[in-house]
Amino acid sequence: MVDRIRIAFIGASHSHGAEKVRVVRQSPDWELAGVWEQSPAVRASLGETPFLSLEAILRDPSIPAVAVESEVRDHDAHGRLALEAGKHVHLEKPPADTYTAFREMADLAERKHLLLQMGYMWRYNPAIVRALEAARNGWLGRIYLFRAAMNTLIGPDRRPEWAEFRGGQMFEQGAHLIDIAVRLLGRPDRVTPFLRKHGAFEDTLADNTAAVLEYPQAMAIVMASTLQPGAGRHRFVEILGSDGTAVVRPIEPPSLAIDLVRPAGPYKAGHQIVDLPRYQRYEGDFAELAAAIRERRPLAVSLRDDLLVQETLMRASEM
Repeated sequence: MVDRIRIAFIGASHSHGAEKVRVVRQSPDWELAGVWEQSPAVRASLGETPFLSLEAILRDPSIPAVAVESEVRDHDAHGRLALEAGKHVHLEKPPADTYTAFREMADLAERKHLLLQMGYMWRYNPAIVRALEAARNGWLGRIYLFRAAMNTLIGPDRRPEWAEFRGGQMFEQGAHLIDIAVRLLGRPDRVTPFLRKHGAFEDTLADNTAAVLEYPQAMAIVMASTLQPGAGRHRFVEILGSDGTAVVRPIEPPSLAIDLVRPAGPYKAGHQIVDLPRYQRYEGDFAELAAAIRERRPLAVSLRDDLLVQETLMRASEM
């Protein structure tokens, strides 16, 4: 047994916040010190959670880590506050609404020798991990196409918050797919966004979006819409190469199919469904953060990679 690391939440109003609080409370790695949250409704939804003031979290030296799960518009400000207070930070995505703001935050983390972990929720999804492994190891041959979709269905009450940003649904949820594409293929030479509003609503939310990322020998097509009923079971990631294909569909619960021209790595020739370990969203993120804090080592995804993701997201969101 190892001592649990104390962690506090700055905000829990983000749609991922309540579930992350639950994961932390059940984790053998973490002790939940408390949550700062201004919304009475959100506070009530968290049950018997200890609540703290923002000042108490920032000034308490026994709390070395903070998770920022506030509204998207506040991610940058709250992430900086935590870093300036000397805390390691798990930061909900998107981290900021400009590239410059996130670069300044990353520089701050580096100067203070602190960990800054981005909350892109599929970095520890075993189907995504195995698909990227197959592509990076050359088992799929030369990669020429990445294609992915993350749709959802939201009502009129949620649209104003998402409409605050020019990128709309691409900025809000397409970010998860851009994260995967950029970590596989790198910085695209060209990004062409398609930010459209096709829902029958009296607002300005870009609710039907796509982006094409162009590379010297490959292309990535990312799609994100807020208009699809039953969207979860239709979310997918496809990686196509000259020697085979990896298809994750659905993304949750994770399912991976590999189809190869010839045997490669642990896979045989032909189509096969890959056995995957148990998966719970967010567990891998917080386990990795705890291990990096204890071992005083970098995170698996570098800040350089995170900066490339942020730059590409801004290009895809016209922001």
